[in-house]
Amino acid sequence: MTALAKLFRATAFRLALAILAVSAVGAGVVLTIIAWQVVSVVDEEIARTIDAEAKGLTDAFNHEGLVGLYSSIEARKRQPGSALYLLTDPAGEALAGNVEQIPLEVLERHGFIVVNYRTNGPGDRVRQALVRIYKLPPGFLLLVGHDLGDRARIEGVMVRALAISLVFFAALAALGALFVARNVLRRIDDINTSAQGVMAGDLTGRLPVSGSGDELDRLAESLNGMLERIGVLMQGLREVSDNIAHDLRTPLTRLRNHAEAALSFGDDAPAYRTALEKTIEESDALIKIFNALLLIARAEAGGGVDAQSAFELGEAAHAVAELYEPIAEEEGVALSVDIESPIYVRGNRELIGQTIANLVDNALKYGARSAGEASRVRPEIVIGARRTGDAVDLTIADRGPGIPPEDRQRVLGRFVRLEGSRSRPGSGLGLSLAAAVARMHGGRVDLEDNGPGLRVRVTLPAEPAPPTLPAPALGDLREPIAG
Repeated sequence: MTALAKLFRATAFRLALAILAVSAVGAGVVLTIIAWQVVSVVDEEIARTIDAEAKGLTDAFNHEGLVGLYSSIEARKRQPGSALYLLTDPAGEALAGNVEQIPLEVLERHGFIVVNYRTNGPGDRVRQALVRIYKLPPGFLLLVGHDLGDRARIEGVMVRALAISLVFFAALAALGALFVARNVLRRIDDINTSAQGVMAGDLTGRLPVSGSGDELDRLAESLNGMLERIGVLMQGLREVSDNIAHDLRTPLTRLRNHAEAALSFGDDAPAYRTALEKTIEESDALIKIFNALLLIARAEAGGGVDAQSAFELGEAAHAVAELYEPIAEEEGVALSVDIESPIYVRGNRELIGQTIANLVDNALKYGARSAGEASRVRPEIVIGARRTGDAVDLTIADRGPGIPPEDRQRVLGRFVRLEGSRSRPGSGLGLSLAAAVARMHGGRVDLEDNGPGLRVRVTLPAEPAPPTLPAPALGDLREPIAG
């Protein structure tokens, strides 16, 4: 397809031609209305002139009779640019005037009428005139009219103006259509080129944006946002694949070793049972990891939260604290809840409760023990919540070594474990799962310095109108994902 053919087939070019057609029709209607108005004004002026001429002649007839009327008609018809006059007797015979021929039926009509006539002066030809018939006693008829040549000239001017306007519109619209189509096609070709690069596998490519803010820019920005989201999802998919390939190899190897050990025990029933229990334990841990990965993937894909309801966050926090209080006592950790009750949020109570449990479990594993080992002071973990405007800040703070600022964003990823925590059990999914649950609820997770220690801040949307709600049951909480 040639460039010119491509230009003529462009939607912008056809749209410009359609606008031309509409504009031309609109211009024609406007000029027609103007011409009709002008002709109406001219006809009204001619009618007033005819009435004025007729009044003068009838006055002459009333004062001087038929002789005075005859003299007035003869005097007026000799003036330059005179009106049309015709005086007939009751039988229709012409007595005076400058009209040589006129249809007889015209003399029997009333009001203003347009007729064809022929003058009896030099250069006679058939013309059009606006005339009116006046009856005079005792039966004479007086015709007074005015030639419509001026009106015909005005109509000719209007027709020429309409034709010139249409030609001008056509030329202007053709140039405009070519200009618009050329610019639009150039931008669309740029978008197509970028899109073909994306289809070829380059997800880093983006559609060009001119900065004009027009519909093509808005389309390009929306598609760029979609490509950005697709890139994030593809990166997440690659990370999940890499995580499964590398980080799940060790637990799967342990699972296989336990199964082999069970086979090697033979008739030793207690050892055989112990090996099977370890295999089941490793299987349960793997199932938890896969459930966490599915939940994180769902959050990153923009999945919503099922079974949402408004609930009191303090009650959920106290339920987790009661669940972990025996473990904290055993570890020598002071576990407390500092919440301004009542604070209500809307979401999945089970997921948010699991998030609190994961963060408390992480604090017990990594923060509390390190604090006790380093300072010989009984470590503490504080679960707190404060409402700030339309949001609720849920915090879990410990007195451990904390996380360096340069690693705080990285540890929110899947299977990320810092060097100091690799010796302890866990999969590195606790913080990642907390961030995923927060995203699913329209919130976020921030890691802060607790001076010393780590403070995990989970920001969730607040519930504006807290209703009367039942307290959450401890059985609603899942076991935490090893973090």
